[in-house]
Amino acid sequence: MTLRLLARPLIPLLALLLLAGCAGRTPVPDDERAAGQWQDQAERTEALDTWMLAARVGLRTPEDATSANLDWSQHPHYYRMLLSGPFGSGRSTLEGREGRFSLTTSEGRFEAETPEALMEEQLGWSLPMGALQDWVRGLPGTQSAYQLEEDEFGFPLRLEQDGWEIDYRDWTQAESLWLPRRLVMTYGDLRVTLVVTDWRPVVDE
Repeated sequence: MTLRLLARPLIPLLALLLLAGCAGRTPVPDDERAAGQWQDQAERTEALDTWMLAARVGLRTPEDATSANLDWSQHPHYYRMLLSGPFGSGRSTLEGREGRFSLTTSEGRFEAETPEALMEEQLGWSLPMGALQDWVRGLPGTQSAYQLEEDEFGFPLRLEQDGWEIDYRDWTQAESLWLPRRLVMTYGDLRVTLVVTDWRPVVDE
């Protein structure tokens, strides 16, 4: 899916596509990771479909730089992403449930049958939401081709997909899973930094 930006000031709202509360976990230094750990948890990471996370999102363009707080609640058939802070006028919420999607801002509540259609209509650009749910777990999206580079431990280092480049800068452990803590995503001149302050995955035993 191709990102399309219009001339009007839409960049601040991009963060709510990047998701969305919770008490923090301390990041684990890189030297505590070991070769084989990422591969050993592959099945559990891929099966992870329920979580809550809190994060700080930063956006940078050639013209501007800003940030906001993000709270993301993800379930198999529902997600809710709450954005608060300098972006917009206080709070914006993106929700998806069983084929229906809504965006609530200070201007009202809007609905569409796909998140991409909703974004195009209300924001003027679209982004593959399914891929974002994978990227935040350190996985490539399942619907398109990609290139993945690994680090010396076998963890994802750089992912290229859908015109985006995702750099995995830091990792943390939560519920015995290694998960990304800091991601830097770039698309052309747009740079998005996501720093997760709390990961709460719901892991089946």
